Amino acid sequence: MTASIYDTDLDRNPANYTPLSPLSFLRKAAAVHPQRLAVVHGERRLTWSQVYTRCRQLASALQRRGIGRGDTVAAMLPNVPAMVELHFGPAMLGAVLNTLNTRLDPEALAFMLDHGEAKILFTDREHSAVVAEALKRVRRPLLVVDVDDPMAEGGELIGQIEYEQLLQGGEPAFEWKLPPDEWDAITLNYTSGTTGDPKGVVYHHRGAYLNAVANVIDWSMPQHPVYLWTLPMFHCNGWCFPWTLAAAAGVNICLRKFDARQVFELMRGHGVTHFCGAPIIHSTLAAAPQEWKQGLTGIKGQIAGAAPPAAVIEGMERMGFEITHVYGLTEVYGPASLCVQREEWQSLPVDERAELNSRQGVACLLQEDMRVLDPATMREVRADGASIGEIMFRGNISMKGYLKNPSTTAEAFRGGWFHTGDLAVVYPDGYVKIRDRSKDVIISGGENISSIEVEDILCKHPAILSAAVVAKPHEKWGETPCAFIELREGSSLDADALKAYCREHMAHFKVPGSFVFGALPRTTTGKVQKFQLRERVKTPASPG
Repeated sequence: MTASIYDTDLDRNPANYTPLSPLSFLRKAAAVHPQRLAVVHGERRLTWSQVYTRCRQLASALQRRGIGRGDTVAAMLPNVPAMVELHFGPAMLGAVLNTLNTRLDPEALAFMLDHGEAKILFTDREHSAVVAEALKRVRRPLLVVDVDDPMAEGGELIGQIEYEQLLQGGEPAFEWKLPPDEWDAITLNYTSGTTGDPKGVVYHHRGAYLNAVANVIDWSMPQHPVYLWTLPMFHCNGWCFPWTLAAAAGVNICLRKFDARQVFELMRGHGVTHFCGAPIIHSTLAAAPQEWKQGLTGIKGQIAGAAPPAAVIEGMERMGFEITHVYGLTEVYGPASLCVQREEWQSLPVDERAELNSRQGVACLLQEDMRVLDPATMREVRADGASIGEIMFRGNISMKGYLKNPSTTAEAFRGGWFHTGDLAVVYPDGYVKIRDRSKDVIISGGENISSIEVEDILCKHPAILSAAVVAKPHEKWGETPCAFIELREGSSLDADALKAYCREHMAHFKVPGSFVFGALPRTTTGKVQKFQLRERVKTPASPG
């Protein structure tokens, strides 16, 4: 390629190029808004100046214990102030934060600590029992740091040092540096591992920076939002919101675990403006007693984590909450697309508006592209709302790849796109809607049945809180839908009545052949663990 006049003597230098990193947001928040409230946890309050100082102390203390660029720092913590600080402190050294799902079993935790080569583990008293068991299985020495949160219930201190004591050994004015390369790793997030060992998804500073900014732009967040942590910070690094809150100099309202009544109290007590969560979080809030919700309106919620039924979005809107539907996966930093609400939708009835808003929408502004492609030919499907393909992403808000797993990384990026495994259609307006996970499509007598479509109809029944539909083996049809139903508190419903309801609202071949009532098994992030439900229905049913 012939060099142009613009390629000569115009090189990068410190004056015109800085690697993108969310660490820049923290420094600026502390410099511009030093006395602004940054973190609230029970009676505790921290300003942005204090958070910055504590993060520098953390980085310094870690460095004195041998942590440096490329080292893994693991955290098994709920949404507490230390978890906010851990999203910055290790990165100041070029170290990588590995946030661990607090509901994992000892075997899974041990695998992650070994696979990620963690050198230090921060843990909470409430998780001491499972962590202690995991440590017995870990094949490498670990420094364990206890975060002794006064709001923790039970458990023991099992570490060699407590968090506040560790910080005291750090330098408050520690001189940290931005990464030399914005492609450097910043965090490690493990997938659920329901079909084998969990995969380690590696994020880079550039993607974390861009997704944090995208959260502000795509959600039209003002400066100084008050954000309630109903979403676990360990899940996709809280969809990058620990960094977003620093960029917007907002307030982190910490919440150890979800409780609907406490959520409403915190919203009212602190003037919460924004929160995020899976559909179960929103449906539980919508179903809560009316007296808990008094005086709350205009709060902005973001929903994702599973394809949400339109009925859930409608229920939240009827409460006066403004809901934005986003979509993504761990591999794309959490939300990478959103359902942008168009002006002309506002005049529609709430149920029609909710139906439109339940789609996965279009790529976020700073994610380069999202398309629905035929995975075999890599060609776009027709935008007719019927032709099915696989959702694929490409752009800067995509993982570096899977840690120590080059073959799986190559397959995930085959053809220059990240393959999500989610099957979807594209409507004539260009908006995408998921029809199913590739593994969740039910094929009954040669007919494809979308489990999500059936779930969506079931969730419109006033007695149903949530539903999950899986394939049940059948001697005649191959498989048929089996619906697991979680009822609203105080509601009653039997299988015959529900089958009659389904026959009124869907094609007969899509009607579940059986119904199971009870609580649904979920991950901490609210996703239904369908693999558990599939295990329960493995025995083939008789022809009928």
